[in-house]
Amino acid sequence: MHVSRPARCSVLLLTGLLLLTACGSDSGSSAKSGGSGAGAVTFDNCGQKVTVAAPPEQAVSLNQGTTEILLSLGLADRMAGTATWTDPVMKGLEKANAEVPRLADNQPSFEKVLATEPDFVASSFTSTLDRGGVAPREKFEELGVPTYLSPADCEGKDNSGDGDGLRTKPLDMETVYREVRELARVFGVEERGEQLVDRLKSRVTKATSGIRAGSTTVLYWFANQESPYMAGCCGAPGIISNVLGAKNVFDDSTQEWPQINWETAADRDPDVLVIGDLTRKSQTAESAAKKIAFLESNPVTKNMKAVKGKRYVLLSGQAMNPTIRTVEGVEKVAAALRAYGLAG
Repeated sequence: MHVSRPARCSVLLLTGLLLLTACGSDSGSSAKSGGSGAGAVTFDNCGQKVTVAAPPEQAVSLNQGTTEILLSLGLADRMAGTATWTDPVMKGLEKANAEVPRLADNQPSFEKVLATEPDFVASSFTSTLDRGGVAPREKFEELGVPTYLSPADCEGKDNSGDGDGLRTKPLDMETVYREVRELARVFGVEERGEQLVDRLKSRVTKATSGIRAGSTTVLYWFANQESPYMAGCCGAPGIISNVLGAKNVFDDSTQEWPQINWETAADRDPDVLVIGDLTRKSQTAESAAKKIAFLESNPVTKNMKAVKGKRYVLLSGQAMNPTIRTVEGVEKVAAALRAYGLAG
């Protein structure tokens, strides 16, 4: 698949030192000029100025969210690797995804990413491009590799503390749409970006038509059985709740995914439980089946009205993250509210 690649820099790992050898590029692709150099694109990204000299030909995506955007833009042949998966790839992208090497199911090492000779690295989460993640952005930049971080994980969000961060303002889909447009611009495929955004907007409009769920309460459980991660007010589940007019029972928390005990969850007693159906194995009770088995057997949770009524909505992890899959979350929760007679 990787035919007619331009010459590029080789990254060698020798006696513990990374040596970057200089090389040129003769790529004939073009992007709209936004910075220095022919075809260069320059923009502000999560507090950093990023310049991409030419449309990438050997990109690496470190999280499933950015991976699915790039695949949706038809860029599989310009990707050198993917990593950090929580779910099967989005429907319709299976063939394209199979063409791209998977560097790791979870987080790859910095050296493994460098071995692909990347010319662009994208990530959905600040933690991935930081100490304790694959590597800080500066490490890539020092080697001449521009990086991109999803604005949905930095704008209106404080990631300085422990956990998944605090939202200082509610997230909305426009930030996700901007990510699509920015990545499309980097790769010189702006028209594809606009077409993708139009499709996503149309799906949200269709899914929410006629729904007035103002009296319906919802709880979002992402992962972990002992100390469950449940959605706070203002991330992707906040988008879903807000566009449907439903109320998240933990909208009084600005944490992205606060860990909340089951006694508190039972006290809030939501009408509907939105459950993460994950395929990874890094936490307890990742799959929806295991989550439901726990809910229906635990003495604290089995008498919750959503559990007794089996009012569950199963979502992929990506649909509960701020990605293009959030639209899938809107669609599935909307369909469930209609099916349960809770759509208003």
